[in-house]
Amino acid sequence: MTDSRIQRRGVLLGAAAAGLGLASSNSWAQSTWPSKPVTVVVPFPAGGGTDAFARPLAAQFSKSTGKTLVIDNRGGAGGTLGASIASKAAPDGYTLFMGAVHHAIAPAMYPKLDYDIEKDFIPLALLANVPQVLVVNPKTPSTNFKQFLDYIKRNPAKLNYGSAGAGTSHHLAGELFKQQTGTFITHIPYRGAGPALQDLIGGNVDMMFDGLGSSANHIKSGRIKALMVSGPKRNPAFPDVPCASEVGLPDYTVTTWYGLWAPKGTPADVQARIVDEIKRLGTAEELKAVWASNGADYGGMTQQQFGAFVSSEVKRWAAVVKASGAKLD
Repeated sequence: MTDSRIQRRGVLLGAAAAGLGLASSNSWAQSTWPSKPVTVVVPFPAGGGTDAFARPLAAQFSKSTGKTLVIDNRGGAGGTLGASIASKAAPDGYTLFMGAVHHAIAPAMYPKLDYDIEKDFIPLALLANVPQVLVVNPKTPSTNFKQFLDYIKRNPAKLNYGSAGAGTSHHLAGELFKQQTGTFITHIPYRGAGPALQDLIGGNVDMMFDGLGSSANHIKSGRIKALMVSGPKRNPAFPDVPCASEVGLPDYTVTTWYGLWAPKGTPADVQARIVDEIKRLGTAEELKAVWASNGADYGGMTQQQFGAFVSSEVKRWAAVVKASGAKLD
């Protein structure tokens, strides 16, 4: 073999070794996720349902990994502003998105979204599933659901209800309520459930259809009053609150679920590390206690199941939007 051929072969072998070393280095870096703080974009202001689950999750994450989980609240446009920001983040596992049922509703309500929840994100995990609850200001002249419904019917268009924004589950829950009770109440959209709840507590709005995650503490403190929980059964966290089927609304079922996504392009091994960590966090007793106190069930779905669930919810809510005639305010 000539000297030139030997040199050329040496260069090629060296390059190959360097490439293997780089690949090994990248694989090692990915397998050690998280090696620095992780940001979770929460597309609503502090004090809402998404925030109520994100912050305990962040605390447990820091305890488990030794790294900080930074909550980045980006409220606005029914949660779509934060989703848009998260969809454009670097797909490296260090910016995640914690969305909710609202993001399965949004495609039917916002025809010009600059992101697609199914195409621009990778579903990671369903974190919590909670029923919605009808809550009112304590000064409302009603002690139970029947009295309140009679009051609404005697005063058409007098009462209003707050929501986390147009196109959110709070909004559509109100539209379904109007449909099924033959009543009219005015929708008042806010930039998140937190601000809406504060106005409910302050008496600036009359009622709200909210997830138990954000209402639970206010109900327990007496700042707001729960009259009905959606669905066919009572919630264990609030056994004294009747369910919808008990008050004559057997078809009134609305749940608020919360999930975790990564931007499209996030490497598969990083996805696996995140999913494994979320599963581990879900077994922590501290987190179980928070979920139970908020009337929530933990997700328990695989990545694939969560992705299929999101797709089914997009279709389901598109049908509800069409049937209800719900529009942006």
